[in-house]
Amino acid sequence: MTTASSRPDEANTAVPDHKGDPEQVWLETVYRRGEKQLTPRAVIAGMLIGGIMCLSNLYVFFKTGWSLGVTLTACILAFAIFELLRAVRLSGSEFTILENNAMGSVASAAGYMTGGGNMAAFGALLMVTTARPSVGWMMLWFGVIAAMGVCAAIPIKRQPINREGLAFPTGTATAETLKSMHEAAHHVEGADQAKSGGGKEKAKLLGMAGIVGALLAFFRDAKAAWIPFNIPASIPLPFMIAGRAAKDWTIVLKSELVLIGAGALMSFRTGWSLLYSAIGCYAVLAPRLLAEGKITEVSYKSIVAWTLWPGAAILVASGITSFLLDYKSILRSFSGLSALFTKKKSAEDDPLAEVECPEWWFPVGFGLLAPIVVTLMAFLFKIPVWAGLVAVPLAVVMGFVAARVTGETDVTPTKALGPVTQAIYGALTPGNLTGNIMSGNVTGGIGLHAADLLTDLKSGYLLGASPRQQFKGQLFGVVAGALVVVPAFWLIIPDPSVLGSDEWPAPSCLVWAGVSKAFANGLTGLPPGANSGVIIGLALGVTLALAERFAPKKAMPYIPSPAGLGIALVIPASNAIAMFIGSAIAALLRKYRPALGEKYTIPLSSGFIAGESLMGIVIALLVVAGVLKK
Repeated sequence: MTTASSRPDEANTAVPDHKGDPEQVWLETVYRRGEKQLTPRAVIAGMLIGGIMCLSNLYVFFKTGWSLGVTLTACILAFAIFELLRAVRLSGSEFTILENNAMGSVASAAGYMTGGGNMAAFGALLMVTTARPSVGWMMLWFGVIAAMGVCAAIPIKRQPINREGLAFPTGTATAETLKSMHEAAHHVEGADQAKSGGGKEKAKLLGMAGIVGALLAFFRDAKAAWIPFNIPASIPLPFMIAGRAAKDWTIVLKSELVLIGAGALMSFRTGWSLLYSAIGCYAVLAPRLLAEGKITEVSYKSIVAWTLWPGAAILVASGITSFLLDYKSILRSFSGLSALFTKKKSAEDDPLAEVECPEWWFPVGFGLLAPIVVTLMAFLFKIPVWAGLVAVPLAVVMGFVAARVTGETDVTPTKALGPVTQAIYGALTPGNLTGNIMSGNVTGGIGLHAADLLTDLKSGYLLGASPRQQFKGQLFGVVAGALVVVPAFWLIIPDPSVLGSDEWPAPSCLVWAGVSKAFANGLTGLPPGANSGVIIGLALGVTLALAERFAPKKAMPYIPSPAGLGIALVIPASNAIAMFIGSAIAALLRKYRPALGEKYTIPLSSGFIAGESLMGIVIALLVVAGVLKK
């Protein structure tokens, strides 16, 4: 039998194969009783790093429609910061692997406050309604929804993680990364120093890339008499389409590393799908729409007002189809729900009673938070109280399902959960556009934060951490994210009318708003001919989702990604081109220089994204202060 490690950085990242109760085995061989985890410095570091990454994710989200990974980058940064503090003798003790794991739980909850439909719903709300809730109310709204998602993870956790050992690939990868970094730093016997010693090097690469991204953004976007020059924001391409310059159709090369970095973090399949769809949209479909009089001018806003509809149809149809194809996961998720109503073991019979979150935390948490959500739905968004009361149990069910699907596929199905909720509320409260948008936000937010905590709990389970400590850490992160995300939104986008523009495409907001309009008011308000586009998009989304599931594995690289095809129809072609370039560079590295690809892709991409996006926020602050011009 494998025995428990004596050091925090010697954790097993696989539960031993042992006959008997797997939870008892874990308690005896992996769990690290009494080791420090959620220390004040872990909480503070997690809230600060998570808040910063929330800012970065906010910027990226409105540029690309994606919310990017947080936990791995946060753990690398925290590791590097505390190693530096030790080197200069400002910290006397090592930042242990379990502290770093707890810090990651705090940071991920804060950094992902942009996801789960939060910013998509908020942006859509501002785009298509006159509702303007105050900053304070929206901070409370997002915080309470995220806290409900954290509570929803409590009764789910033990079945998929402890007993079934579901993959949760991101959680497993995080555990492996933490183990490798901390083993190398403290020279654990048997550690692969060449591989794991890259933790410090990755942090350096991330920092250098961040500086490059920040400098590029400053010399491109900062305008003032004392700045000697400005880098052009885009480079026009020397050809014409339908008698107009390529740039008029948004086909240009952008000098935005944030787009290239985002592309490098996605699969090449998604990258080439973006390019393929963008060329078809802006070089073929848009000129035809203009010739037929279905759009009246050559501009991004005019084109996307039409292409939004087939794009949204592809995303919604593929999301719901993939979701339904995982019906076994959906059915299994209800085992967690049924467990709420079955007789529980007594503390004496339960080996993990002292370690796991007490099961009563879930009903008490919902009992405290649900009335707040229902009240806010009625007060802020004019959703009838009875309809709000429907939202809470529906969101719990969706949260359970989202967590289960994430464990098996590493994809949280918010593209399916949001529209399902919007369809239900379209029937319950027809014509209530505001309520339709924000009811979907409840489901998406709870599902995302439940899945996020379970992904972190998977890392902790593999490393021997306390689930209770991670649960508490997640709540600290929720507070940090809620305090940051809404004020930061108004700082970056003081005028919501820019959403959906070439500068701020906000593709997810456009899709969310379009779906809400369709469910709340029907399809009568669509542009001329868009009905046929919706039908084609729905058929294509279903077909691609089926192909993803049933096509031979060898064919997968050649099947277009429905996410890539759909998003490309609601972002400028220039964004799709830049993201394709990033994905192509990363794919070439992975194929021909796999060691370099593993070493450079994540830190350099994350650094470019963080540096450019954070400098964009600094520039916005300097404009407000009058130091720079708009």
